[in-house]
Amino acid sequence: MNAAVVDEVEAGFIGVVRDFVDREVKPVVRRLEQSDTYPEHLIDQMKRIGIYGAAIPPPWGDGKVSTTCYSLVTEELSRGWMSLAGAMGGHTVVAKLLLDHGTAEQRDRYLPRLATGELRATMALTEPGGGSDLQAMRTVARREGETYAVTGSKTWISNARRSGLVALLCKTDPAAVPAHRGISILLVEPGPGFEVSRDLPKLGYKGVESCELTFDGLRVPVGALLGGVEGRGFGQMMRGLEIGRIQVASRALGVGRAALEDSIRYAQEREAFGSPIWKHQSIGNYLADMATELTAARQLVHYAARCYDSGARTDMEAGMAKLFASETAMKIAVNAVRIHGGYGYSTEFDVERYFRDAPLMIVGEGTNEVQRTVIARQLIERNRID
Repeated sequence: MNAAVVDEVEAGFIGVVRDFVDREVKPVVRRLEQSDTYPEHLIDQMKRIGIYGAAIPPPWGDGKVSTTCYSLVTEELSRGWMSLAGAMGGHTVVAKLLLDHGTAEQRDRYLPRLATGELRATMALTEPGGGSDLQAMRTVARREGETYAVTGSKTWISNARRSGLVALLCKTDPAAVPAHRGISILLVEPGPGFEVSRDLPKLGYKGVESCELTFDGLRVPVGALLGGVEGRGFGQMMRGLEIGRIQVASRALGVGRAALEDSIRYAQEREAFGSPIWKHQSIGNYLADMATELTAARQLVHYAARCYDSGARTDMEAGMAKLFASETAMKIAVNAVRIHGGYGYSTEFDVERYFRDAPLMIVGEGTNEVQRTVIARQLIERNRID
């Protein structure tokens, strides 16, 4: 499969990640996940493999991979533990924001350290009262001389405690009409006035923290404005979310694949009424549908990845990929529990973890309800009859 969509060098990189997952992740994931332990040693290995620099080209990094390769790497990580893919998702979006929109000084300051994982990054969009409605945000950065004074809060920010750089979406002109024209991105580093207030308890997605952030008079230099021009942040972040949604869709592929692989194995080992359960029509039908839908989802995700690499606007394609892949992963995870029967409800088997992790992709990086709205709007925009 990989050789047909990536070159030889990228296929080798994916193979290294696959071996890492099989050798280092799978033997320890159940213990780490159930104790909600941050996987420090696994993250360090991901840095050494080059996963954190996969989106960063020379001269700042060793080499940028295609978005299809990035998708396949994300799938492999999620096949082992979805949280590991979550630990590098926002980091990649911030790297892409810097590559596409950063000033020369901003790129030189951050990208070399992002490429090695020495510096880790995340993005802060969602607010407690705003959800997916980013234009309704209340976090404000007011220009005062050569600094911005930032006040507000964000929530559901992954890797917040371990990130040294936050791409903060905020309003630099709260009075702007329409609202998106007053939105900017600030490249924020921890300091006085920046508090990670608490870790949010979660159904799944364990090990990696998701936090609330509070900004109370945080001072940020004017040079931290992404691209150096106010009012462009909404458009910048929407492009960043295209790769973010492809990444979330790829996480869904990994979770769905793990659930399918475990189900295929179990259906051959478990017997009922004198034969392996896969021979019973109901179980065989589950397996057939799971494999078919996962294959379809993967093709849609890779199509979105190719569109992204073409430079074309990809919000509809990324939205379709995220919508379909996440719903597919949820369905596969439920059916994996059905196939495993009572054992599917036991923490001694991994399928219960897949069942808890899968819903994140339905609501993360913009809910699927929002994805449908994005898709519908783009369908009309691209096919107007007037």
